[in-house]
Amino acid sequence: MGRTGAGSLAGNKAVSQGELARNGMNDKASEMMEEEREALAADWADICVGLRKDLGQQLYGQWIRPVELGNFCRETGTLDLYLPTEFSANWVNDRFADRLSLAWKIARSEVRNVRISVHPGRRKLPDIHVGPAAANDHTPQPTNPADAIAELGSAGLDPSLTFATFVTGEGNVLAYNAAQRMAASETPQFSPLYLKAATGQGKTHLLHAIGHQFAAAKPGSRIFYCSAERFMVEFVQALRQNQMIEFKSRLRGFDMLLVDDIQFIIGKASAQEELLYTIDALLAEGKRLGFAADRAPQALDGVEPRLLSRLSMGLVADIQAADIDLRRKILEHRLTRFTSNDVPDDVIEFLARTISRNVRELVGGLNKLIAYAQLTGQPVSLNLAEEQLTDILSANRRRITIDEIQRTVCQFYRLDRSEMASKRRARAVVRPRQVAMYLAKVLTPRSYPEIGRKFGGRDHSTVIHAVRLIEDLRARDADMDGDVRSLLRQLES
Repeated sequence: MGRTGAGSLAGNKAVSQGELARNGMNDKASEMMEEEREALAADWADICVGLRKDLGQQLYGQWIRPVELGNFCRETGTLDLYLPTEFSANWVNDRFADRLSLAWKIARSEVRNVRISVHPGRRKLPDIHVGPAAANDHTPQPTNPADAIAELGSAGLDPSLTFATFVTGEGNVLAYNAAQRMAASETPQFSPLYLKAATGQGKTHLLHAIGHQFAAAKPGSRIFYCSAERFMVEFVQALRQNQMIEFKSRLRGFDMLLVDDIQFIIGKASAQEELLYTIDALLAEGKRLGFAADRAPQALDGVEPRLLSRLSMGLVADIQAADIDLRRKILEHRLTRFTSNDVPDDVIEFLARTISRNVRELVGGLNKLIAYAQLTGQPVSLNLAEEQLTDILSANRRRITIDEIQRTVCQFYRLDRSEMASKRRARAVVRPRQVAMYLAKVLTPRSYPEIGRKFGGRDHSTVIHAVRLIEDLRARDADMDGDVRSLLRQLES
């Protein structure tokens, strides 16, 4: 009691006025720094508007949008701008440094220098040595120089990204089957395989799976997986060190070459030419090639026509965005990895329905939710999902209106739109109306009374009855469940 009574109060009184003053100064400095960050962000937003107009949406989106504001040093007048990769930082620095520096000087006179570099928190890429090992490197070196990159390339394959962990659906089954053919022991009918998909839809997963499966089918095969950025970095390094002969001989010694994010091969014509010659050499020897990008070969900017021709000469397999059925399957498959997977069905349905932009965000949302629940000891619930996944959900949520739901339901059941608010009690009218009420509750944030008003001023109890009835029918009537699933796909697409 003594420690928490008068002695504690006396200790509190002993806090010096100087310490209070310092704390006040620190708080004021923090406020000033926060204000400066906000002002810089506002200036950057204005600069971006002008750059988007000058460069066009495509160039701006690919190179300027990823730029992040860094620190600003008032003493030197230097502002740091960060990009996620070494290649993109060099590319922007080479082409836009003067333009960015001028724009900042106009927007804010105290900015005298702009420094463009890689974000300090980025993941470091593994080194791939194309020349002799450094003198202080005591790692045993393979006797065959081509095996040096082969071992590192195989090590670069993620062990979790296999065909066994890839969940298939209507939108990705073609790419999945083509990838399996590419990895089989029999010679594929096509090469190269070009996987085209938006971010987070599984193209990188399939590239890794091809490498793993081919290594199992043909033990001892030399496999090289890299990003296009990595290829460019290693090419430039070999060029500067006068090791192009070694680089070429090692690169062409592989049995399988897998290059991810091929859209970043734009730029240096010499690197494109080397990749072109490598493709020709490997194809001539019956080797296998796989590429992945976020756009079709013909849509790649700044790529030589001859290289475009090689990239598209095999099979171009498109991976469509995962529909809600596939998103459910992915979540259910992911749950098998957790020792404790007590996730209610309504949470799975909510995540599958709401996080629709890409599979990576979907799985990341589930992982975050389960991790938070385990660390805090809370049960997984809808409320917890909505509370902890705010950023992901807001980025994915497309606002669907009750008017849109009514219009879609009427088209589906071939009804006149006026029937949604009519007093008719015929079954052919009542059931679609109830389905629309159910969808309005599931897909919009509207309350029962608000929904009722949109359906001819009906009472909230009528809406509650409709929602419960459709939920019950979905559980025991396959036709009704199929109708609702079809309508959900239409409305969420």
